[in-house]
Amino acid sequence: MSATAISKLSELEKKDERRYIENTCPMTGEVIGRIPICTEEEVDQAVSNARLAQKAWGALSVAERVRYVLRVRDLFVERREHILDTIRQDTGKTRADALLADVFTVIDGTTYFCKQAQKMLSPHKNPLHLFKNKKSTIMYEPLGVVGVITPWNFPTAFLSDVVLALLAGNSVLLKPSEVTPLIGEMTAKIFADSGLPQNVFQVLQGDGSTGAALVRSDVDKIVFTGSVRTGRAIYKELAQKERFTPVALELGGKDPFVILEDADLERAADATVWGGLVNSGQMCASVERVYVIESIAEEFTNMVVERVKKLRQGPQDGPDVDIGAIIFPRQMDVIDDHVKDAIDKGAKLLAGGGRNQELAPGYYYKPTVLSNVNHSMKVMTEETFGPIIPIMVVKNEEEAIKLANDSIYGLTAGVWSQNPERAERVAKRIEAGTVAINDCGANAFGFCEAPWFGVKESGFGAVHSKEGVRNFSKVKHIVKDRGWMRKELHWFPNNAKNYNMLSRLVDILFSKGEKRLKALFGGE
Repeated sequence: MSATAISKLSELEKKDERRYIENTCPMTGEVIGRIPICTEEEVDQAVSNARLAQKAWGALSVAERVRYVLRVRDLFVERREHILDTIRQDTGKTRADALLADVFTVIDGTTYFCKQAQKMLSPHKNPLHLFKNKKSTIMYEPLGVVGVITPWNFPTAFLSDVVLALLAGNSVLLKPSEVTPLIGEMTAKIFADSGLPQNVFQVLQGDGSTGAALVRSDVDKIVFTGSVRTGRAIYKELAQKERFTPVALELGGKDPFVILEDADLERAADATVWGGLVNSGQMCASVERVYVIESIAEEFTNMVVERVKKLRQGPQDGPDVDIGAIIFPRQMDVIDDHVKDAIDKGAKLLAGGGRNQELAPGYYYKPTVLSNVNHSMKVMTEETFGPIIPIMVVKNEEEAIKLANDSIYGLTAGVWSQNPERAERVAKRIEAGTVAINDCGANAFGFCEAPWFGVKESGFGAVHSKEGVRNFSKVKHIVKDRGWMRKELHWFPNNAKNYNMLSRLVDILFSKGEKRLKALFGGE
């Protein structure tokens, strides 16, 4: 969402007083699009239009909303090759990465939530443990207008937020990253072609100023995925508004892998390489730091290096390319800085390192493995978001846990051990929203049933699961008296009889021994 991403102005655009996003293809460095930036006035008008459209949309039954949203799903299925082409142009991903994260997850997630929406959003009884003369019901109503600000690394995968908000009866304003505007245009066309009622879903193209205008606007909730710095700014801005506006923040991670000495090293090495390098490491749930017990460290590290050196990198459009491009130049600088900082402080370069000059002028960074790293290095403490696997040797399980928790982030983590009890014990002590045992990235790619959330500075507010759907709703509690009593015992006027009855009830319910027996049966 940063305003300093690749936004430029031509002389003609300056004369027209209209600002544009100019984006380049990461695979070639060539300009591939110029998209006008929405002004604050246009954002405010879009919010007004969305609020009008939401009234009719929110009045539809869940089943009727599902029928509309399934048409969007069907277009993703029918147009997936065109979608993949657009994603590759805008992000430089491999076709396999784009198919898994940006197409399959959208299709599968939309299908799942359309099937479950009726159950998740229907009123349900809420049995009361004490007041049996009351009937309690929980209901879910739309919030109204929801603003969704998505990141550049998975520009369609986060449409799950849009789907959940729509199913809950809200209208949605999507502000895509300025780094991937062509995907934003493609998304707008798919939703329009689906027959969704006008202004129920709108795309606001722009840079940081557009995102800021959306946050300041009269929306009823903001969902943001991106950096901690921008997340803090959004949180601060929302706190200053005249009315409270709820927010969900997913702010990235520095996710650890703990490899214990009884791990299946073959599987652990495969997972480390995939988890650290998928999407060129540009993933909030990427394996960004590895802690391995010293007795197996050399064997494990050699396995990782061997696998990394066999990976295929490039712009080729086929299913057999492993590593794609870095999405925009500024991220290349961050990756370079982290690797150079580590080497300057004593890290050893075991594979890769540096920009892949053979693939210039595209933005390619060689898959890299570092050893002899520690927490004085940026690569172990700051989010790198690149194809880097730093491996740190630890003495024992206790040190591994301590270092895994030595981070401002807490999104996901992995624990590797063939002892189920031990693995679960370690997993419970790691500070993260999701901890995988002998697995990697599963929750990020298709666990619709499980909530996706972070702790610490990785943010707050769940998506996915029934909690995620209901987070796009206003929860209403309706309590109804069954008519058994003309007057409640605790109503005015207070008197000694009612007081003594309540006191006796406390003893019946909560006291023990003779005191409870006396309250039940009377007597001295």
